[in-house]
Amino acid sequence: MARTNFDQLLQAGCHFGHLKRKWNPAMAPYIYTERNGIHIIDLHKTVAKIDEAADALKQIAKSGKKVLFVATKKQTKEVIAEKAASVNMPYVIERWPGGMLTNFPTIRKAVKKMANIDKLMNDGTYSNLSKRELLQITRQRAKLEKNLGSIADLTRLPSALFVVDVLKENIAVREANRLGIPVFGIVDTNSDPNNIDFVIPANDDAKDSVEVILNACCSAIAEGIEERKAEKADEKAADAQGEAEDDEAKPKRARKARKDADAPAAEEAAPAEEEATEE
Repeated sequence: MARTNFDQLLQAGCHFGHLKRKWNPAMAPYIYTERNGIHIIDLHKTVAKIDEAADALKQIAKSGKKVLFVATKKQTKEVIAEKAASVNMPYVIERWPGGMLTNFPTIRKAVKKMANIDKLMNDGTYSNLSKRELLQITRQRAKLEKNLGSIADLTRLPSALFVVDVLKENIAVREANRLGIPVFGIVDTNSDPNNIDFVIPANDDAKDSVEVILNACCSAIAEGIEERKAEKADEKAADAQGEAEDDEAKPKRARKARKDADAPAAEEAAPAEEEATEE
């Protein structure tokens, strides 16, 4: 069963591309026609690509790995933050921190610095500072929170990137390509799909268009997470059952061992009784 359908995408305006003069020829396979100087995206192909991307995202989530969502466009920030947070995935909606993937240890240091500031504020270490110094630290903490707060739980490189507008987020795409991290991207008619592993041809400017695609992809991620929890629960139950069977088998083995040990003694006692009878 498809995760989206033609009518849903049409109603959300996913078919609207950019002006014909701004197009990227590499997007030709995904363009249905041109109307009033604007390219129209083939939504039948979009439906198929969404299903393909959703299945891959589900497997990533099922294996317990993270997907980093990236969208710094004003109209898509809130949607990305809401959908990514709903499936407990990290996201970047402010300016992309250069080197976030290729220089990940430095980014982790900045996140740890934010955590250290919180710790020192809570234990009263900063209580003796002047108002000016405290204000500087507070501002630094707020800046770190704004840029890196949404990736505070990302302790290792993500297993995939989900990018809205691959042209605007080209630095993030290049970093992911360099490290071999697969990229899922909503690609409009003015973008190059060649560096994107899972292309979703659609309008990347409209909030409704991005939201309907994210709904399908995030629901797939949620399914993967639930399946992982179910598998872990089954494994735990199987382990518990195995331990119970072992515990139950132990007394039986002990009784059998005692019985085997008593058998030779009984055999020795039998001849002795026979000798006593003969006498």
